[in-house]
Amino acid sequence: MNILGLQSLAVYWSKPELAINFFIFINVLGALLLGLIIGYERSYHGRAAGMRTYGLVCMASAALTVIAGYPNYWYGGIAAISPGVDPTRVIQGIVTGIGFLGAGVIMKEGFNISGLSTAASIWTSSAIGVMMGVGFYGAAILLALLSVICMMWVSQLENWLPSHKELALTLQFRKGFIPNEQVVRKMMLEYGYQLSAESLSIILKEEQSEWRFVVIALGRNSGMPLEELAHQLRQLEGIENFALSHAKN
Repeated sequence: MNILGLQSLAVYWSKPELAINFFIFINVLGALLLGLIIGYERSYHGRAAGMRTYGLVCMASAALTVIAGYPNYWYGGIAAISPGVDPTRVIQGIVTGIGFLGAGVIMKEGFNISGLSTAASIWTSSAIGVMMGVGFYGAAILLALLSVICMMWVSQLENWLPSHKELALTLQFRKGFIPNEQVVRKMMLEYGYQLSAESLSIILKEEQSEWRFVVIALGRNSGMPLEELAHQLRQLEGIENFALSHAKN
């Protein structure tokens, strides 16, 4: 049989093959929705990995898992797999290697983490490539479309949904000044933020204290704007220098 002939290519778009592709798509779509729900919980609490990251990873994992259940439909059902050759081991090697590649684009600077969605999209693209390789063309195309939708519009959905924004603060106090945690907490509450206790780190160098911590807005619109908060910090007693930025942790 000519593998480039119309008859061979039509096998990939036959009714049984399209039915399996549609079933895979339903599983992938369901996994995306569940991943978005989990990701929203993380996004709501200001974590770095949000709806896009969880959605992409969840649906790519579902895609790689569900195609393993239909080996007879791989390669259009016309390619014979040689004895001793296990395509699932090839898939395992691909997703593992791509995982290390994705880790290389994740950047962490202080409390800020970036590149998680990019890493997840790289890993998802490997799943799309695997599905194309085994001949599930329809499901691969739909997975690619879902990935684009997730990357482009889920971030807007995250911004629309209720959430708690976070700010990263570094306060450098004057030499000899002894700060009090309760005073700092009360001050942040007046500005509409709650200090995250597990994020607090204290550095003492040459009798000069430096505090680094994250504050979480009490509500979507309750936190003082960044520039206004900076103006307030400039007037506080005991503070010599400070740094203020949006944070994802």
